[in-house]
Amino acid sequence: MPSLKESDFENRPISEKLKNLPDSPGVYQFRNELGKVLYVGKAINLRNRVRSYFQNKNNSARILTMVRKVHDVELIITGNEIEALVLENNLIKKLKPRYNVNLKDDKTYPYIKVTNEPYPRIYPTRKLYKDGSKYYGPYTDVKSMKGALRIINQLFRIRSCKLALNELSISQGKFKVCLDYHIKKCDGPCAGYQTEQDYNEMVQQVTKLLRGRTEELIRDFRNRMNHAAENLEFEHAAEYRDKIEKLSAFNEKQKVVVNDDTDRDIIAAVSEGREACCSILNIRNGKLIGKKDLNLSVSEGEDAGSIYAGIIKQFYANQPELPQEIVTETAPDDAEVISEWLRLKAERKITLTVPQRGELKALVQMCSENARLRLKELQLQKSKKEGDISYSVIALQRDLYLKKPPVRIECFDISNIQGSDSVSGMVVFENGKPKRSDYRKFIIKSVDGPNDFASMKEVITRRYSKIKEAGEKLPELIMVDGGKGQLSSAVEALDELGLTNYNIIGLAKRLEEVFIPHQSDPLNIPKVSSGLKLLQQVRDETHRFSITFHRSRRDKRTLRTELTDIPGIGEKIAVKLLLEIGSVEKIKDSTPEEIARVIGAKKGEIVYRHYHPETLPAPSGEKPGEME
Repeated sequence: MPSLKESDFENRPISEKLKNLPDSPGVYQFRNELGKVLYVGKAINLRNRVRSYFQNKNNSARILTMVRKVHDVELIITGNEIEALVLENNLIKKLKPRYNVNLKDDKTYPYIKVTNEPYPRIYPTRKLYKDGSKYYGPYTDVKSMKGALRIINQLFRIRSCKLALNELSISQGKFKVCLDYHIKKCDGPCAGYQTEQDYNEMVQQVTKLLRGRTEELIRDFRNRMNHAAENLEFEHAAEYRDKIEKLSAFNEKQKVVVNDDTDRDIIAAVSEGREACCSILNIRNGKLIGKKDLNLSVSEGEDAGSIYAGIIKQFYANQPELPQEIVTETAPDDAEVISEWLRLKAERKITLTVPQRGELKALVQMCSENARLRLKELQLQKSKKEGDISYSVIALQRDLYLKKPPVRIECFDISNIQGSDSVSGMVVFENGKPKRSDYRKFIIKSVDGPNDFASMKEVITRRYSKIKEAGEKLPELIMVDGGKGQLSSAVEALDELGLTNYNIIGLAKRLEEVFIPHQSDPLNIPKVSSGLKLLQQVRDETHRFSITFHRSRRDKRTLRTELTDIPGIGEKIAVKLLLEIGSVEKIKDSTPEEIARVIGAKKGEIVYRHYHPETLPAPSGEKPGEME
């Protein structure tokens, strides 16, 4: 695709704006002819950054496609690049431009909220308010959130009521304790039975649990238990003992993955086409305490650095708790600016790391596998909505760059031994599964000797001439078992029939190479691709079907030349003899009585006389030599 020049946009409003761009930091919005925002970006120098889209010959195909649609640009000048980053992030979330990385459904995930009150409440919510409350999450797995709330309710007596508790209302005795107090699920702060200091100390313990500080909490409880025991407060000591046991059981479920105490988030993203998924592993005190899966919308060909930058900016924009280190598979774009923004947000240094080896590298790879699994699940769900098309078919469409999913695949294979009994089998797969009722067998008629290319051309001609005459639709994909030679013969046959708009490939056996017409090099399809595995399955089934047909033809020919050439002996009699006696050689060596016992005296005499013409006299009324 050729590069762009500013002169290409002379008749658009952006033409004049490109000449008068400021040198200030800020945010730019590219809009199309209808005024819809295509892309939002930030820059430390708006003039240099915006003009680069129209002058850089090294822009990717994705950027070139986007820029061709640009009709106008809108600028917002900011004080510095950090302000520009924050504004850019807010605009992306609000406008969701087509060519930006966007987190999907981010606002629908639940959080655990610790309210900003004298006696805070703790409960799940899906809405975030800037009311001074603390939010922990988001929890993409609701089950893990419910597990956290369950352990909180077991260990701590947090009030469940919605009463507006304060020092005045409590002192005036406006409220009475409820059932929770009597069943020891609340210590009755509403009636003044628990001080605000004691209650908030308990809330601080809850926040330690939510932040993954379970080891610290266990040590705190153990110290309190020992202190209570020393003061002969055995009932309180027993309560702390029970809490330690429950918390230890909860702590054991958390896998130790790193040998240090640094709080980390491991981020890995996987993308295919416009779909992408991201997994985030939360590691606190060396233990894996949670995992978040996020769906993203990206544009075709989006580079990894841009994807990771989008994830970090959008995900951590509303996070109340930030880790000490963020580990990614690829360094995000504008890493220095993002790092400074995170530092200002957290009021401490946050390190961005791309590990090259060791346990962090292994964690990134594990995280990447989680993201890949999530993406497959997403694609399966999407394919079901679009008509229950299997994932392997969707993957094959992607691998072969087809306009439509290859729901119906017809595959051909030639089978012969040194040119004898040459046959072909056609196998049909629909939606990734064999459709045996549509299998077809072909006996090669016009080719003598071992010529797979000519045989393939004959079979393709015979198959699709009938399709053309009947006015039926071609399959979404035609496949031949073989390399460039078989493929060229098939393409020649289709072209001679005057067929167009067909998709055909060849799959070579030796290196599993996929060839397409008029291209010398094979397609570069990953060996682990579900699409390639489907092609291999189709090829193997076609090979099996063709070999079986060839063997059947060869066996029938052997029968015909040995036994069915005997006048008066048909195929059924020949098969009966072979099944009972075993082979033609054994039949030759059998006595008349042994043969007669299988097929009767009259037929037995004919067979025996055929192999022993001098032994028995000719039947009555028959002259010698007439059998010939």
